Amino acid sequence: MMKLENIEALIDGAGQVTLGNMRPVGCVAVANDESETLAMLKRRPGESLTELLERLDHAIERAFEYDEYLDEINEP
Repeated sequence: MMKLENIEALIDGAGQVTLGNMRPVGCVAVANDESETLAMLKRRPGESLTELLERLDHAIERAFEYDEYLDEINEP
């Protein structure tokens, strides 16, 4: 069973996760807390929704522990 502990902690701490289709990018997963965006991920070709959520959970962990914020949507 998949554990998404960092997503759970974010939501329990008044943060939020948004998952859906954003044109023209496609499927995205975005995590933010009350003050900043922690991660913005773009679903990769062939990637399952479960895999996207696992990557988001890991990206949230990186933001919490190392102040590393991942943005795959606004890449140059």
